[in-house]
Amino acid sequence: MFSITVGDDGAIHLAGRLDASRVEQAEAVFNRVTDTCRVDFSDLQYISSAGLGMLLKTQKRLSTSGKSLILVRMNKLVRDVFRIARFDLVFQIDEEENPPLKLG
Repeated sequence: MFSITVGDDGAIHLAGRLDASRVEQAEAVFNRVTDTCRVDFSDLQYISSAGLGMLLKTQKRLSTSGKSLILVRMNKLVRDVFRIARFDLVFQIDEEENPPLKLG
């Protein structure tokens, strides 16, 4: 399961598992982003390398005009994927809004 929604404030909310089979669905939303945008990871349980690549592509495109993605509310497992891939050096990750890990 994967869902992606855009809130009234323009923030993107990800839920479920973002893997290669869902990247096209996510790209359809991220390709329309033209300004700095918050991405809420609070309900995302998993992200694959394909999902990371799609986010990196969006970040690179936005950075050419001084804009960026701001990633918020990552659980520990997803945050660890970003750290291992060293993507925490590429993206602004808002530490204060990270929720505790939900198990079960």
